Parts: sequence; structure tokens; C-alpha cells
Amino acid sequence: MRTRRLTGSLTCLVVLSLTAAGCGLSGGGSGDGEATVGNCTVDKGNVGSGKLSGDIKGRITFQTTNLKKDFGNFFNGVIDDFEKANPGTSVKWIDDPGDATFTQRNVADAQACTLPDVLNLNSETATALTKYDYLLNLGVKDPTAAEPFVPAFWKSSTMKDSTDASVHTVFPWYTGGVLLTYNTDLLKKAGIDPDKPPTTMFELFADYEKIAKSAKGEYYATMANPIWRIPADWDQMDIRTLSADGKAATFAEDPRTTQWVAWMAKLYQEGAMPKDSLSSSNDPSTPYSQGQVAYGSTNPSFVRFVKENSPSVYAKTGVGRQPLDKLGHTTGAPQYIGVSSTSKNAATALAFAKFLTSAQNQTAWCKNPNVVIFPTTTTSLDDPFFQSATGDDPFSKARALVAEQLKTATAYQTNLSPAVQKAIVSQVQLAMQGKKSPEQAVKDAQDKANELLKQGS
Repeated sequence: MRTRRLTGSLTCLVVLSLTAAGCGLSGGGSGDGEATVGNCTVDKGNVGSGKLSGDIKGRITFQTTNLKKDFGNFFNGVIDDFEKANPGTSVKWIDDPGDATFTQRNVADAQACTLPDVLNLNSETATALTKYDYLLNLGVKDPTAAEPFVPAFWKSSTMKDSTDASVHTVFPWYTGGVLLTYNTDLLKKAGIDPDKPPTTMFELFADYEKIAKSAKGEYYATMANPIWRIPADWDQMDIRTLSADGKAATFAEDPRTTQWVAWMAKLYQEGAMPKDSLSSSNDPSTPYSQGQVAYGSTNPSFVRFVKENSPSVYAKTGVGRQPLDKLGHTTGAPQYIGVSSTSKNAATALAFAKFLTSAQNQTAWCKNPNVVIFPTTTTSLDDPFFQSATGDDPFSKARALVAEQLKTATAYQTNLSPAVQKAIVSQVQLAMQGKKSPEQAVKDAQDKANELLKQGS
């Protein structure tokens, strides 16, 4: 895990979020067709109004998130195709591990003016970078940008810039959906029928409690750190974490938030989760593949990880629908592709981003037999491959479940800054340790979140 990288030239400290001072976009340039974004001198064409222009040539850097090991051949092929179609271009591919400090590292790179030209981003990181104009405004710089994409996915790429305006700074790339993955043997030991997955979050928590009582510390239900569940669980429960304008925390106003925290505290204290996992950045992937927890990651492609790393556990793995809860359907944001506004070859970077997210390349990428992902372009989704997923093995079942979900899923996810999320998570952790009542933890979490939101954090 890399630590934060701060240079002497930085005027904005990174503490999992950007601060307002000196980090926004300056419309006035420094002469010679230049403008500034944060500390960075950029071409005026990268910011402000007007379509982006320029020759498609030169070297750019493309950053993915934990994809190189398993999908090197595919992406090297995409890069080769782009370079052949655009003589004089060169794409350097780097791969970030995508761990819990992902946003922090990319924010530090942005402030140091070393952000990669084209980036694979999650919603949280895209939100943080957009807030201070470190990503190209695609809706302005390429007026046709929205055309290939399913409207719901394009809508999900709406972020707020430094002026609080709604802008599109990322292309929706692919979506994976969510589902339950579980060890059928461990569920049966706890008296849980793996063929009848829970329909609400609290029903799932009740199953966690059964596992705690049955396992008595020999294995666990899941991992403890609530950072993996906030705000995802609340979104699925239709708890409004923030106000409509995103300027105030509202989750304490829903009594189910306190119930959720009370459940998490009870489960932790009863042994449904490893005690040493409360502040761990590890998700359930590795302990699940070792037979130590009953429920694995909600990422459908996680099933491939289990198949490759633990065939014996894969043989016991079942997949089921993630609880729809009060929302009535699944929700989640896709992975995105953004273009740095500080790029020295922005026209080339934008051309590569469009090439990567094109219907042709999305279809080819999502048909890869080693992933359970779905494209975000209308043309790609019309392909029969995504409309008729079949098979009885866990991997095929996962693909079929996600395909069914996608018919009604929405591409909505509450975007919390890392600082706000950390403040909320910290209070929930105190409640789980028994150091605060759930009621007090929720109240304090909302108060602290509102303090940060007022500061622009």
C-alpha cells in the first residue's frame, strides 16, 4: 500500500479530501494560452467553454485499477489498435491496486500535477477530482459525448465542479451489479437455506447472527469495517444520506439508520465478524477464499477470484440476489473513465478515452469469459450475449443474475467525499465497540458530516 505523496510545491494538503484553498480552477491564464487548475499550468483549451481541439499525437498515460494481472492481453490489444489508428501516439499503461487509499493517492497526484492523462475511476474518486476541476468537462469539450451511452448511466456521471455546477467529467465504462456470494456449507451449518436469500438488509443481518451463534468463533459471517457498507447499504435501504443538493447530511432523520448501526454493533459484539477487522482495509475476498467467512464480496466478478484461488471453496459457493430492501431494485454506479484537465496532450487523451469506451471495445471487454460485467452503451447491451446468460455453475449463475438485475437497476449512488465517509464510519466504529450508543453515534456522525460539508470537504 502506497502512502500519501506530498511535494514541497503543494499548497493544498491531502487528508483524504481536497481543501478549498488554492485547489480550484482559475479562469485567467498566465499568458501564452495558459490557464491554471490548482497549482497546475494547463492549456486554456482544457478548461472553460468551447470544444476541445488539437492534434491526436504524442504520449499519454492510461491508469486502470487492478486489471493488468488478469487482463493484460485485452488492454494491450486496445492500446495497439489505438496507436495503429493514430500514428504518432503512444500510450503508457499503469495499474493502480485500487485499495482503500485510492482516492487519496489520485488527489495527491492531481495536486502535484502528475495525474495520469486517462484514468479508470470509481464514483468517489471522480467526485473528489471533479470538485476542484481536475477532470476534463466532457459535456463541454465533446458535445457528442453522451450519445453512445444508456441515459441512466450517463446521468450517473454527473458531478459537481468547483462552482457547484453539474458537469459530466467521466464516461461510464462498465457496470458489475451486486449480488450475494456465500459458502453454502457454512450457511447450512447455521440453519440458513442458501436457496432462499434474504430480501432486506436486516434479514441478512439476522442470518449473520445465526452464523455467529453457530460458528462460535471458528468462522465468521463477514468483515467488520463499515467502510465497505456506507453508503451502499443505506442507498439500498433508500435511506437518504445527503440532502438533494448534497450540502447537508440527512441520514440521522431516518430511524432505520440507528437500527442499522445497532445491528452492526450487536453483530460485532456477538462474534459475527473478526474483532481485528473493524479498521482493516481488507474486504472479504481473501478470508472467504480461505473458508474463514461465510459471505464474500458483492462484486460478481469475485466468483472468478474464488474459482482461480480456491477451487474447493468455489465448489461450495452459491450466488443469490442482493437484498432489494425498501428500494425495490438494485442500485450502484458503474466504473468510469476520466480525462485529466492537466493533461499536456488532452486531445489525444480524450480520443483514447472515447476509443476505450466505444461500443465495440465495451462489447469485447464485457464478453471476456473471466469477468461478470456489463457494458454501458446502448448498442452493446443489445448484443444477444448480454440478453441470454445461461449455465449452472456459480460463475454462469452470477452472470445471469446480474443480467436480470440490469433490466430494472438504477445507476444511482450517494457520492460522499472521503473525509465525510471517514467521519461517519468512525462514529459507527465507536458504536460497534460499545463506546457510544447507536443513537449518539448516528447523531454525532451527522453533526461531524455537516461540519465537513460546510467547509467544502
